[in-house]
Amino acid sequence: QMNEVTSFITADSLALLIAATLNAGTVVALAALGLLLNERAGVLNLGAEGMMLVAAIAGFATGVATGNDWLAFGAGALAGAVMAGVFGLLVIWLNTNQYATGLALSLFGSGLSAFVGIRYTQERLPERPHFDIPWLSDLPFVGAAFFKHHPLVYIAVLLAIGMTWFLMRSRRGLVLRAVGESPESGYALGYAVRPIR
Repeated sequence: QMNEVTSFITADSLALLIAATLNAGTVVALAALGLLLNERAGVLNLGAEGMMLVAAIAGFATGVATGNDWLAFGAGALAGAVMAGVFGLLVIWLNTNQYATGLALSLFGSGLSAFVGIRYTQERLPERPHFDIPWLSDLPFVGAAFFKHHPLVYIAVLLAIGMTWFLMRSRRGLVLRAVGESPESGYALGYAVRPIR
């Protein structure tokens, strides 16, 4: 009987560990998908950490003000897109050094998020809703591990699958990879390298 209790606790703990890993990894997975696209286009972005920090404080501030997860996510995405746009403008159109520009944006984002975030150090988000997929979340082990997540976890998985298909199976993905691997060859074949990047 003791062995059954121990195995139940171990299986339950493993399911919770998997669930926590998926939740925590979603943010990194979303950023990694963007960095993968950058890398395949031939652009090295070392400023991702600063961009993520600015997006995080924008999302958190919006979440505190509105209590709406989707508005917070949109505000964070917009802030990250603005930072990425600045990086793209500097690196692709003004030909600044990718390494120096990325590191500068990383430092800028870290400082800006720390400065703006001082006001929010004591703030707390309202209680988050619980998300369960009917019937599947009641399954033993797999229900707790895979079917009780925020919709963004599943969106990140779908985006990863879509990104794989885009890069490996679509014509535009092939052009993007070709431009990233050899911009001179892409230019010689008539592709506009800068707009693609």
